[in-house]
Amino acid sequence: MRIFKDPLEMQRWSMEQRVCGSSIGLVPTMGYLHNGHLSLIEELQAECDLVVLSIFVNPTQFGPDEDFGKYPRDEKGDLEMCENSGVSAVFIPDVDSIYDHSASVCVVENLLSLGLCGGSRPGHFRGVCTIVAKLFNIVQPNVAIFGQKDYQQVSIINRMVIDLNFPVEIKIAPIVREIDGLAISSRNIYLSENARVQALSLSNALQQAHERFFAGVSDASELKSLMREIMHDSALDIDYVEIVNSATLAPVEMVEMGDVAMIAAFCDKIRLIDNCVM
Repeated sequence: MRIFKDPLEMQRWSMEQRVCGSSIGLVPTMGYLHNGHLSLIEELQAECDLVVLSIFVNPTQFGPDEDFGKYPRDEKGDLEMCENSGVSAVFIPDVDSIYDHSASVCVVENLLSLGLCGGSRPGHFRGVCTIVAKLFNIVQPNVAIFGQKDYQQVSIINRMVIDLNFPVEIKIAPIVREIDGLAISSRNIYLSENARVQALSLSNALQQAHERFFAGVSDASELKSLMREIMHDSALDIDYVEIVNSATLAPVEMVEMGDVAMIAAFCDKIRLIDNCVM
């Protein structure tokens, strides 16, 4: 397994592999790897000759009062997991090598990023789009894979790829959950035992809304009220509860097959997100 810290060295290696005819799959991460990340690696290994995993806690997608400084990090453990999983190369740059002090260009999406997480985290998706665009240029992947848990993020990245003509195929992998239903996230490590139990109300709310929908309820306001009630009962601080069109991410009034229920809440001051495709 190769380990690259310098963007130019990573880019040079990737271009050499592409010239030799090898296909490259990219798994972009912020590290502190878990089973969800491993599932992304496995999926790309089935269709690409080489898998590159990037580890970079991107400061530009964190707000001033968010958890950039304490975001969980475990470089040694991450590299061991990559080695054991058969990753071909790991790109693990430092901030100074990614963002020049005089940098003045960023990537901004102006429609899909306006609501949901974009509404409560100003500038977040500008940081996401910029770093993903840079990773695409550095790693030169044929395919990049993202988890469905970050549904809005994947939709925005897919739009960026289309609008800016990146020659990259975007794959979306299903949400990986714990046995009890909680969506796996690096931030789960922060949850106390009691908060861990409270956090289950996110997946429970989505599941019950999904069941109610298939029982014939299509009124979005009724389904959203149900989800809010379940989350309030667990004393969560709700950020948003919404049901949106899968393509436009615009809120819907009447729910149809394929629409997406999306929720975000703070549990013990830890922000968690989850979603369910109806």
